[in-house]
Amino acid sequence: MRQSSAQIRRRARRIKLLLLDVDGVLTDGRIYYVPDPDTSRTQPRSFLETKTFHSRDGLGIRMARAAGLQVGLLSGRASPVVRHRARELGIDYIREGAREKVAPYLEILSEARLTDAQTCYVGDDLVDLPVLRRCGLAVGVGNGHPLLRRHVHYCTQAPGGDGAVRETIEVILKAQGRLDFLALLATESEGQ
Repeated sequence: MRQSSAQIRRRARRIKLLLLDVDGVLTDGRIYYVPDPDTSRTQPRSFLETKTFHSRDGLGIRMARAAGLQVGLLSGRASPVVRHRARELGIDYIREGAREKVAPYLEILSEARLTDAQTCYVGDDLVDLPVLRRCGLAVGVGNGHPLLRRHVHYCTQAPGGDGAVRETIEVILKAQGRLDFLALLATESEGQ
């Protein structure tokens, strides 16, 4: 299903909503558990979950939002770390614990009052296929499952958690004629 540059630009021009899987897209897919220092010695050990996020992806999300795109997260797992990062970036929609992603995807589309054609979804694994098959611009990350390459319109060069989100945003904003202007604004940004 991979498409020509002209076809990708045509699809990208219509995008008003960017939806992202989290593990493997916004992060590198690794999940770290560290001992909770507040666990007393008499209780069973508890752990805190940590993830890493790339600052370039964060700045890309800020650029997308400044350009008027809505941004959402659609994750199979729930994590306070993800909710914190979403608040930090001003992400519009968060759906966690969604092992089956079509229902929450449709819920977000309804809330946003948008259509499949106006939505870009970025995924990395087989669980993302049902949404990738529906959305207007289906994107797979560079290190995603090999089967996804047959079902996406665009595959990033960058791997998940290492600039794939930023690359996708730049493709969309360039197609919409907004990239150069926002690149200047981004250099004045206080943080990612």
